[in-house]
Amino acid sequence: MADRATISNMGPEYGATVGIFPVDNRTLEYLALTGRSEEQIRLVEDYCKAQGLFRLDDAPQAIYSDTLELDLSTIRPSIAGPKRPQDRIELDAAKPSWTKALDELIARDENPDANVKVPVTVGDDSFDLGHGDVVIAAITSCTNTSNPWVMIGAGLLAKKAVEKGLTRKPWVKTSLAPGSKVVMDYLREAKLLEPLEALGFYLVGYGCTTCIGNSGPLAEPIQKAIEDKNLVATSVLSGNRNFEGRISPHVRANYLASPPLVVAYAIAGTMNKDITTEPLGTDKDGRPVTLKDLWPSDEEISAIVQRSVQKDMFVKQYAAAGDGPESWQKISAEASELYPWDADSTYIKHPPYFEGFDGKPRVASDIAQARVLMILGDSTTTDHISPAGAIAEDGPAGEYLKAHGVEKKDFNSFGSRRGNHEIMMRGTFANIRIRNLMLDNVEGGRTAHQPSGEEMSIFDAAERYKKEGVDTVVIAGTEYGTGSSRDWAAKGPNLLGVKAAIAASYERIHRSNLVGMGVLPLQFKDGTDAKSLGLTGKETISITGLADGIKTGMMVTVKADDTTFNAVVRLDTPAEIEYYLYGGILSYVLAQLSAKGKKKTVATA
Repeated sequence: MADRATISNMGPEYGATVGIFPVDNRTLEYLALTGRSEEQIRLVEDYCKAQGLFRLDDAPQAIYSDTLELDLSTIRPSIAGPKRPQDRIELDAAKPSWTKALDELIARDENPDANVKVPVTVGDDSFDLGHGDVVIAAITSCTNTSNPWVMIGAGLLAKKAVEKGLTRKPWVKTSLAPGSKVVMDYLREAKLLEPLEALGFYLVGYGCTTCIGNSGPLAEPIQKAIEDKNLVATSVLSGNRNFEGRISPHVRANYLASPPLVVAYAIAGTMNKDITTEPLGTDKDGRPVTLKDLWPSDEEISAIVQRSVQKDMFVKQYAAAGDGPESWQKISAEASELYPWDADSTYIKHPPYFEGFDGKPRVASDIAQARVLMILGDSTTTDHISPAGAIAEDGPAGEYLKAHGVEKKDFNSFGSRRGNHEIMMRGTFANIRIRNLMLDNVEGGRTAHQPSGEEMSIFDAAERYKKEGVDTVVIAGTEYGTGSSRDWAAKGPNLLGVKAAIAASYERIHRSNLVGMGVLPLQFKDGTDAKSLGLTGKETISITGLADGIKTGMMVTVKADDTTFNAVVRLDTPAEIEYYLYGGILSYVLAQLSAKGKKKTVATA
């Protein structure tokens, strides 16, 4: 069941809306293990069987519109990175893959030196830091740190490493953030928590941590070394997302790995090593120790899982799951029919989505004389569009927080501030690694206001265009909006005043989210894009054909100064056209609820 949950939870990463495994006897065994009552287990079984949802060997095979087959014997140990979860690398190819990635990552740096080393002292430890050194090794994720097999595997690897006298490298920041308190119970029961802690993997919490950028700052001397020589430091984490700028502002290359491999890389301390053949370190007698020497067998793991993962652990922890820590319990909340908005809160603000909405759909209209806010390349992720990680002190969101009395140490992350549209607007397109092709080799959320040409933050430019009464558009390459299906990647552009996106292709869920927020998704005809059309971002953009009535798959004419081209309207269903005309699905739903309320009132009268 744990493996099924791991695979299902990665649905957004492999482009699925949801991942499903059928209910079967293994499911019922898991419900029993985790403390569900016999009555509840029987109810699940009877219901699923009655609905034809229970898998039996002699049951009819389900019929699917399409199928993919995977030969499990071909699966090889792998990691993924350095920028996207889909960029899988077989473990024995990790070192050459890293070398190639480094060349690409430093290609735009001034005077790049692939062999640079910086002397660093942290406390009693002195060392040289270079490209590829692992500065973060984190066992963290909602995806796999509730999986006993990989967690026990990590603990066993740590135990064998400690017994041989190995330790993590001094520049590696380690952390342990399980997906459940039960994990800590069975690690203690198996006597594997102590060796993990001996390698620095101490409990930091149970919520989202490194995977969403909540790893905290690196040691100041390490940060300084990275900044002074523009080092490409690396992280290895057991999370499910590693998009650019997400993990840490000081780490440019991030790799996803299983918890046991996270421990192994903490010991190795670098991506410049083939950990399948080269020693991770030396034992107490100076003999080399390889990954093979430490890797636990399936039999070892299974025996400890069977002995250490116990029903009473789940019963105990689930019984108190809703209580929260003492600090949570001290928070007072009065019961009320409507949420009592606090004007001083920097976490939750009354959103502006319904301001000026009269309950009616807008009349389809063309877009005239808009300006280009950004031109983006291929594979722009939702993390580029709406980062989840650290809030920069000198950025628009940081300035907002400081103006509202929040100190830097209390900034938290964009992910934690998603209930405040003022912060999320300022964070839109503010990823530290995003590149606006309107500017020359500039990283970060910057653009050139037109026609002045003045360089400024995306937020400042958007606000200026609003004051000038000018609409904006975003132009992108292929796979626009790839990655996690983040709602703010559509909400943010909407609130910035972006009326349309024109991309070579879209990630499926993000295109749908744009429609849901009233932003018009247009697609270049095959074979054309901003580069082939010679677009620079200085043009004014007019989109005509919408005012004549919107139809699914229709073509519109886009005029960018002297360049004219056709684009496909990616409103793919009649329902999506209706959502768009209402300004998004939120307004559409509100209008439907209001209409039902009026009908009910009339009927009662």
